[in-house]
Amino acid sequence: MAPTLAPIWHREPAPGDPLADLPLTSPPEVREKICAALGADQPLVVQYLLWLKQFFMLEPLHYFDVLFEAHFSGGMQRLISWQSRGPFFDVNAERLPQTLWVVDLAHVVGVMIALPIGILSAYKQYSVFYQTGTFLSMIGLAVPPFFSGVLVILIFAVYLNRFPSIYNTNLIVDSWSSFVEQLRQMIMPVMVLSVPTTAQISRYTRSSVLGNMGQDYVRTARAKGIGEAAVVFIHVLRDSMIPVVTVIALGLPSIFGGAIVTEQIFKVNGIGQLLITAINSNDVPTAHTATVIFAVLIVLFNLIADLLYGMLDSRIRYG
Repeated sequence: MAPTLAPIWHREPAPGDPLADLPLTSPPEVREKICAALGADQPLVVQYLLWLKQFFMLEPLHYFDVLFEAHFSGGMQRLISWQSRGPFFDVNAERLPQTLWVVDLAHVVGVMIALPIGILSAYKQYSVFYQTGTFLSMIGLAVPPFFSGVLVILIFAVYLNRFPSIYNTNLIVDSWSSFVEQLRQMIMPVMVLSVPTTAQISRYTRSSVLGNMGQDYVRTARAKGIGEAAVVFIHVLRDSMIPVVTVIALGLPSIFGGAIVTEQIFKVNGIGQLLITAINSNDVPTAHTATVIFAVLIVLFNLIADLLYGMLDSRIRYG
C-alpha cells in the first residue's frame, strides 16, 4: 500500500482544482455539483479511500461486466480524470498502444544489441573492442534522454531531413507505405530510449561474464576439449545471465520513466505525456493512478526476474 500513499502526501501543498478549466461565469451550484460528483469536496482521507475503492474494486468490476455481460458495477462511479472528465482507464487504453509501440521495441532493440557487445567485450578483454565498448557505454549512461532526444532531432530531422521530428499518433497502419512511415517515425524515439538500455545491460553482461570466465568449471570444460563457443554460450553464459535478467526485467519500468521525457520531445501521445499533462493541469486522480501503475510495473517485473532465476540456475528451487 506504500506506493498508493506516496502521491497522497503531495496533495496537501498542491491539491489541484477539478474546475480549473470551467469558465468563471459557471453558476456556483454547478461547480458544487461537479465537485461533489468527483469527490473533490471531501477530506483528503475520504478522497484516498474513495480512490482505493474505485481502483481496486469498481474498475475490475467494470471490466468483468464488459467481458461477461454482467451488471455488478451498474450505477457506480468509476475512476474519473479531472482533465478529460472521462474514466481514467478508458483514456489510458487510448494512450497505451502508442507507448508500448515505442517502449517495448526500444527495450528489445537495446537488449539485442547489448548482449552480444557485453559477451564479446568480456571474451576479448582489454582489446580495442573492449575499450571502445566501455567508452561508448559510459557515454550512453551519462547522456540523459532530454539531451540525446534534441540531438538526434537536430541531426536526423533538421540537418539530414531523414526522419520526422514529430510522432504522428493518428497514423493508421493499413498498407505497406503506412507501415514504412510508422517505422520511420519510431526510429528516433526508439534510438533515444534504447541507448541507456544498451549501455547498462552491456556493462552488466560484460562484468558477469568476466566473473565466470575464470571459474574452475570453465577450465574443466576447456580441459575436456569442449569447443570455445560451447564453453562460452552454454557453460559461462547461463550462469552469467542471472544478474543480467534482473537488470533486463527491472529496466522495462525505468524505460517507461524515460518515455515520459521522450514522449514530450517527440510529441508521442502516450502515457508519459498523459502523466506530464496531468501534473501540469493538477489532475490529481490521473497523476496518482499513473504513479501507482508505474510502481506496480516495477514490482511485477521484479517478480518475473525472481521466477526466471529458477530456469537459469538449477540450484535455485521455489518451495
